Amino acid sequence: MKRNSGHVLAKIHHLSGRIFSKLLKEYGVEDINPAQGRILFPLWKEDGISIQELSARTALGKSTLTRMLDRLEAEGQIRREGSPRDRRKILIFLTDKNRAMRSRYEAVSERMNDVFYRGFSEEEAVRFEALLERVYENLKE
Repeated sequence: MKRNSGHVLAKIHHLSGRIFSKLLKEYGVEDINPAQGRILFPLWKEDGISIQELSARTALGKSTLTRMLDRLEAEGQIRREGSPRDRRKILIFLTDKNRAMRSRYEAVSERMNDVFYRGFSEEEAVRFEALLERVYENLKE
């Protein structure tokens, strides 16, 4: 049986990015885009993490991540500080400007979840996410 999951995932990624961008504008979050949200989300969970840790949590390469961090820093969304424990490490912190938009960004994320899981039971949503995690783990190998 021929499978086309890669094609379907690409279409989902493309369309969900467009919808997410539209919702960000509706909620007045115009300073960040969905790709930047991928970086900000782990920082909202734990502020002040190293670039290496952020790279691991976002699955972004360090060069890509560094370019995106440069842009976020220029826009006043994040700041970099040297680690007080290890002078070789740079830690990433959110700014007050970014913290002020967090609740709106999270509201957009909730709306996206409503769209993603419309018609799903809670059990189906949990199972679907578990299967996606398995696919992700397979790809990481």
